[in-house]
Amino acid sequence: MNYLRKVAGHTVIYGLSSVVPRLLNYLLVPLHTRVFMQEQYGVVTEMYAYLAVLIVILTYGMETGFFRFSSSENDNNVTYSTCFLSLLSSSVLFIALASFFSQPIIATLGYPNHPEYIILLSIIIGLDAFATIPFAKLRLLNKPYTFATIKIIGVVINVLANFFFLLICPKYEIFQTIGIYNPNLGITYIFISNLLGTVVSTAIVFFIPGLLPTTFSFKRLKTIFIYSFPLLISGIGGSSNEFFDRIFFKFLADEATNPLYQLGIYGANVKLAVLMTIFIQMYRYAVEPFIFSNVRDKESPAMYANLTKHFLVFALFIFLGVSLFTEIFQVLIGKNFREGIGVVPILLLSNLFYGLYFNLSFWFKLVNKTWYGIFYTFAGALVTFSLYFMLIPRIGYYGAAIAKLVCYIFISVICYIGGQKHYPVPYDLKNIFIYIVVAIGLFFAGYFVHIDIYILSFLYRIGLILGFLFLFLKLENYDLLTLLNLKNNER
Repeated sequence: MNYLRKVAGHTVIYGLSSVVPRLLNYLLVPLHTRVFMQEQYGVVTEMYAYLAVLIVILTYGMETGFFRFSSSENDNNVTYSTCFLSLLSSSVLFIALASFFSQPIIATLGYPNHPEYIILLSIIIGLDAFATIPFAKLRLLNKPYTFATIKIIGVVINVLANFFFLLICPKYEIFQTIGIYNPNLGITYIFISNLLGTVVSTAIVFFIPGLLPTTFSFKRLKTIFIYSFPLLISGIGGSSNEFFDRIFFKFLADEATNPLYQLGIYGANVKLAVLMTIFIQMYRYAVEPFIFSNVRDKESPAMYANLTKHFLVFALFIFLGVSLFTEIFQVLIGKNFREGIGVVPILLLSNLFYGLYFNLSFWFKLVNKTWYGIFYTFAGALVTFSLYFMLIPRIGYYGAAIAKLVCYIFISVICYIGGQKHYPVPYDLKNIFIYIVVAIGLFFAGYFVHIDIYILSFLYRIGLILGFLFLFLKLENYDLLTLLNLKNNER
């Protein structure tokens, strides 16, 4: 199965751009959760939720549109250049407007003394949104090492700047004397550090041959926009499912529980579920160019189904590995934030079903029925918001996590049903169902069975994961050598 080997190989390579930066960013979690109090980290969590939603809006589906139409332009660079200049223009306009109206915006959010939050974040958002197209072209050109290098450089600068401003500067008065450091800025240095990394990684793009625009076509822009606009709308709905828990939490949580305090705890524990998100991003970077480049292959539905199943199995291994060993992963966050550790397995499972929905959603992109994405994500948003209002006031961040899990299960099911009507894919539903049920069962067996002797408890949980591996090898008729080497053997 050459395509499995190809996608797996690219997933690993693109992992350099996802895993390494995320692991480096992991260094910031213990730093931030030890330097700042829960309420302060709650503000950071809220601000970055806005950032995530706004990037979806500012890219307005252009990345997927670029992949969809680049294959038909006969290497004349029209699609790339048009997308590049379109996003550059909209990003510059956004930065200008957000900076000009920073004071009323931040006052509306409840932090009137900190307009710098809006100014810094608007520049970060604008640059990140614009850079999606140059990075997408690197993926299309199969240049994962260049892609990874640029991403890693940006994150390294971000991490080093965080440690410089938050650890080194407070210890030496000289930095305050010469005006480099102001102790009153606090969490603002998180945004400043992020901006430094973003500026450098974006600037590098302009020095790479072939990544500058050469032309512009309003006709091509219209075609791409008609295709991509539904993806923008569905993206907004999807981001509401993913990030609005952190945006609305302080408005829905019981005031007696100190919402920003709870949001800080929730935001820190969301970071512990990031391994699932990293894998999904790695897989997405690798699989999108592959899927679109093989759209005319008559075997593509079968390949599509097999990729989805293998994605799910690997995601379930991550779910088991992290959720069964939360006592190890919790050292990444400060002790004051660990009371929310029980929410991590729910968030991992939620992210897993989001990844499953991503796989299932390819059908409407391949047949140019992207408006279906609007229906699915907004149906999910309706479920999510209903559960937010029902659960968050009663059980706090557990309610937010449960709402996300229910949402992603729901939209995965309805997306599957719609896809089978318009773009039938021969999913191995029997084995997929077995893998999900068994993995969740093994989680309960490991999470709620307490063994006092730690080494025995550790070995017991390792045994559960190995049991799941044995089940996978058995059902797929793999031997271990085939699994490790992804040999080109048709079953």
